[in-house]
Amino acid sequence: MSKNEKTGSRAASAASRTLRSISSSKSAKSAAGSALSQRKSSNVTSARAASAASRTLRSSSSSKSAKSAAGSTLTQRSRRK
Repeated sequence: MSKNEKTGSRAASAASRTLRSISSSKSAKSAAGSALSQRKSSNVTSARAASAASRTLRSSSSSKSAKSAAGSTLTQRSRRK
């Protein structure tokens, strides 16, 4: 079941900053890429991208913009029943 959520402009800007940053981790960039891919469409987040987003949120070294993009990614994750 898909959700009708899309990445907002603030989260998309944060995702863009994360992707351009040379100090961002691989999982942060994966979560940011997922958030940007859902900017205009209603696609849901894959399990792999959700896992990367979760790692980014738990990391103490992740930037504020990386965590914002990761949060947006997880918001668009479909729930299993």
